[in-house]
Amino acid sequence: MQYQGVLTKMQTEIGDPIQYYLVFDSDFIHVNQLLNKHLTISFERYQCLGSGENKKIYRQGYCYEEFYKQPATGDWVMRPELSKAHLDIEDRDLEYEKKVQLQPHIVYLANSSNVKVGVTRKTQVPTRWIDQGAHEAIEIVEVPNRYLAGITEVALKEHVADKTNWRSMLKNDIKDEDLVIHREQLKDFIPDEVKEYFIDNGKETALHFPVLQYPDKLKSLNLEKTPEYSGVLKGIKGQYLIFEDGTVFNVRNHEGYVVNITVL
Repeated sequence: MQYQGVLTKMQTEIGDPIQYYLVFDSDFIHVNQLLNKHLTISFERYQCLGSGENKKIYRQGYCYEEFYKQPATGDWVMRPELSKAHLDIEDRDLEYEKKVQLQPHIVYLANSSNVKVGVTRKTQVPTRWIDQGAHEAIEIVEVPNRYLAGITEVALKEHVADKTNWRSMLKNDIKDEDLVIHREQLKDFIPDEVKEYFIDNGKETALHFPVLQYPDKLKSLNLEKTPEYSGVLKGIKGQYLIFEDGTVFNVRNHEGYVVNITVL
């Protein structure tokens, strides 16, 4: 079978294991069903997620011009503490920013390769944890806007990591942690204006990924450098496809790439 479409991050569905889908304009692939099958991925061209033009992708599926124009790629996305919609201050599009920023947000601990702190909209739980390849996660606070989540993350980053070691995550070089204990240890470092939003009765969420074989050594596939690749799919974790020969393909890093996927 052959599929063609513009890559965007895989959509997920909670389950045991998690279910993954590649969604194209006129088709979709239930990726779990491709495990143990031989795939060929061929890079055809770019298609900017903003303009739709065949322009080299700069970041997050957008060409350079669109990346600096789109409200969804403002600095406050990666740095929530820069959010200003609660002050009625516009970055690129105040209506969009209010819609996204002025809704409940969660500050959480996730364990992908190590315990890390992160921020997400409440509606993105547990999707955000799945995308990071976390096998366990727990909520710390639920706040009414992105700014409060951001300043909480900044405060807690002084005491816990905020990055995932993607190599350890993909090798499954991980250990279980008691996230309830970690949450309690961080409680005193939460900013005063956020302390009332602390979640003291939440439990850990465990996540199980569809992986048949973890690699010992990793080779990262970059479609610009290697426009065609073939291999047997052995797993899906985070936003990565894991192949039998140790090749790993970060789907999210290739948003805006038009590809052919052939399944044998």
